[in-house]
Amino acid sequence: MEFYDNYCYSIAAASYFGLVFFTDVAKQNPFLATLFSFVTFAVSFLARPFGSLLFGHFGDKLGRKKTLVVALMMMGISTFVVGVLPGYDVLGPMAVVLLCVCRACQGLGLAGEWSGAALVATENAPANKRALWGSFPNLGAPLGFFFAYGVNLLLESNFSQDTMVAWGWRIPFLLSAVLVVVGLVVRERMSETPVFQKAVKEDRVVKSPLHELTKYWKQVVLGTCAMGITYTLFYLLGTWSLSYGVKTLGFAQTQYLQLELAAVPFFAVFIVVGCVEADKVGRRPVLLVTTLLTVVFSLLAPQLLATQNAASVFAFLAVGFCLMGGLFGPCGAYLPELFPANVRYSGSGLAYNLSSILGGAFAPTIATALVLAFGIQGVGWYLLAMSGVALVALLLIQESKDMEFDA
Repeated sequence: MEFYDNYCYSIAAASYFGLVFFTDVAKQNPFLATLFSFVTFAVSFLARPFGSLLFGHFGDKLGRKKTLVVALMMMGISTFVVGVLPGYDVLGPMAVVLLCVCRACQGLGLAGEWSGAALVATENAPANKRALWGSFPNLGAPLGFFFAYGVNLLLESNFSQDTMVAWGWRIPFLLSAVLVVVGLVVRERMSETPVFQKAVKEDRVVKSPLHELTKYWKQVVLGTCAMGITYTLFYLLGTWSLSYGVKTLGFAQTQYLQLELAAVPFFAVFIVVGCVEADKVGRRPVLLVTTLLTVVFSLLAPQLLATQNAASVFAFLAVGFCLMGGLFGPCGAYLPELFPANVRYSGSGLAYNLSSILGGAFAPTIATALVLAFGIQGVGWYLLAMSGVALVALLLIQESKDMEFDA
């Protein structure tokens, strides 16, 4: 649900929100209106560290299960409200304010989602399969991507552009209510993790997890920098490239959505491949090799996007998603293993959500601005810089594969 909601928003920001919420700007400069809509996209990421601190505190103090239920409700309600929110023609500037409030609430809820789900998976896993079990929450990314882009492709194929701008874009947001119900049923039947139960029994749960977390500031900083490239890759592939492909290269919206959907299975496959290898050779070696390959990709990506050639654009998407899977999969075990049980929810969540700001919050905006200033080559420079940051962090940080995980 987390990823479905986020991708629905990213598609709407790239395709419709410039017209719906920045109507006057769009009449004068459609490119600027799209840039503004990408700024609202970033609001969720800016709220996420605060959500990490909030839900991390209660997740480490009260348990994983209860915290996940509250995070789900906040995320689901916020997404549904976006689907019924009036546009600029009805509310004027207040529509943008309310959109940003909903997006901020999405970010707060979303911040508690991933870290809680990752801990439920890894804290129940056998020690030699922790990365593989940790891949299951991360498989929600390609699955959510497939449903979000699939629903939008279905709507785009059956409705006119005017209909989509008028009300069709709302349907994917309203459909998220179904996922909320499913998620609540699953989480109500879930038991607390044995690792947290053991921490409670041994009186290792602290009253102020956030204060305790200050001892692990280095892990938070380096974990953030190591995973930032993951978000940069994803939001260039899924959000920025959709806008660029349609508005600059001249693809039809439905055609580009088809290319995205055809490429996303590579994402899912390489999440699993990356996690299997991470259980065999370690998390950091897999992340280092994949990040080095991302450096090579950053040099090739501008050439693949230079012309309206479906084959080269598909190569950009497919290779990018392979790399994204190899980076994103192991992080489900890598980040939680950097922290002891009594600050694991807070620490892994904070590092994960700070990396979303560093790498993803402004990725579509930065890429759009770089292309405007330097041409498509600017996107390659951006990927190269973020890959370099990740490489330095991975070389500095030490992974702790078995830190207090065995219950």
